[in-house]
Amino acid sequence: MTTSRLTSRRRQDQGFKWARIAIAVLATVGVIDTGSITLNRFGWLGALACPGGADGCNKVLNSSWGTLVSTSNGFEVPLSLLGLFGYLLVLLMAILPFLPGISENKGRLSRQTWWGLFFATCGMSVFSLILIGLMIFKIEAFCFFCALSAVISLVLFALCLKGGGWDDPGQLIFRGILFSLVVLLGGLIWSSSVDSSIEKVDQQQQGIPPAVLSQSSKAKIDLAIHLSSTGAVQYSAYWCPHCHDQKEMFGKEAASELRIVECAADGKNNQRSLCQRKGIEGFPTWEINGNLYSGVKSLQQLAELSEYSGERNF
Repeated sequence: MTTSRLTSRRRQDQGFKWARIAIAVLATVGVIDTGSITLNRFGWLGALACPGGADGCNKVLNSSWGTLVSTSNGFEVPLSLLGLFGYLLVLLMAILPFLPGISENKGRLSRQTWWGLFFATCGMSVFSLILIGLMIFKIEAFCFFCALSAVISLVLFALCLKGGGWDDPGQLIFRGILFSLVVLLGGLIWSSSVDSSIEKVDQQQQGIPPAVLSQSSKAKIDLAIHLSSTGAVQYSAYWCPHCHDQKEMFGKEAASELRIVECAADGKNNQRSLCQRKGIEGFPTWEINGNLYSGVKSLQQLAELSEYSGERNF
């Protein structure tokens, strides 16, 4: 009876309280980190002060791997939103056993949340390493916020391993390896599909944006002419896939009528100093009637912002 009671108490107290608290604190930092990126990408937050330079952060966050879902009308779901949900889930599982009114099922809930934390932080760590690899070897730029998120994910996983009070390390390792392989395979498939769907800039034409291939309607051409005649400017970077998406929305003929300023320091015929004077931090950015608008805009939005009165059958 005594042994059974001691075993029951040990299982109810599975893991360490300090580890849960540390996980909750770090997950909160992760929420702030990824939440700031997400709000910025949606245009609800101003430019981020990125240590190490804004160019690197912009290049990484606006790369093809910085977007989870992109629709033909310009709406995008940033990859940082997935990270935000991940950190919120970790935070919830870390504090759940501390919430009042659940003492009756606390032992079972504690065990379940530790396993949930293990799989969540394991998956986040593996996926973060994939993203760091892409940042270094594919994008060739440094983003402080992305690196911070990767470090937080790895530390969370280490805290989970250390503080989970695991009874069977062998089972933990076996499940961890299997789950890591699944996440790794899925992550590599995703990164390859995103990479292959984006038109690459020829290495011999470095600094030149990819050609616009779609055709323009008369309404699109008229809108582009109107934007240029009223002084509207699109600030762009040759490596920015979202800038290319914006031009594809106009089509080849209409895009040639736009006033486009190249802001990348290594871009062909760049006007970097002008972009800096204007305070351009993200791409594309539209300047319309003296106001700056960040992000891809639908043609209807551009028509409204520029007070275009012509045919809007885009």
